[in-house]
Amino acid sequence: MQKQLLVDMDGVLADVYSHLINLEFKETGLKMTHQSLEGKLEEEAFPSFNKLVRSKGFFRTPPVMKDSVEGLNYLNNKYKVLIVSSATEFPNSLNEKQAWLNEHFPFITWKQMIFCGSKDSISGDIMIDDHPKNLSTFNGKRIIFSQLHNVHVADSSYERVSDWKRIMEIL
Repeated sequence: MQKQLLVDMDGVLADVYSHLINLEFKETGLKMTHQSLEGKLEEEAFPSFNKLVRSKGFFRTPPVMKDSVEGLNYLNNKYKVLIVSSATEFPNSLNEKQAWLNEHFPFITWKQMIFCGSKDSISGDIMIDDHPKNLSTFNGKRIIFSQLHNVHVADSSYERVSDWKRIMEIL
């Protein structure tokens, strides 16, 4: 029987930091540097965060994380893949995330998409996520996808990856 692999969207499949950096610049003229964002959650790092994530189109338009299409397709042939995304907090998020997945990952079916408020009741064998709060309650193998907000997190129960090539190597 195939192992069940849970994959986060924002920060793992969708390059939300690049998206936020570009939108924050358009909104305020602030040119954010990666160094200034290290160790800060998105809502703390970006002055316009709440406005941006609540705006129509935000979750429909982020760029795809480098090598994620190839990587997820590879994993989809090897595991029972479920995309698990916190999506009920923001009004436009549900429809936009589904449309974004359909466009960029057409091999992922609607049956493989789980949109929720909290991931703590979702179970599987392996989870790839960029937020420690989601991994901390997960009982299987935990893979933390490096992002600016989690660079200082040192937890030996997580395996850290920095890109999709590495994910394909270890899984």
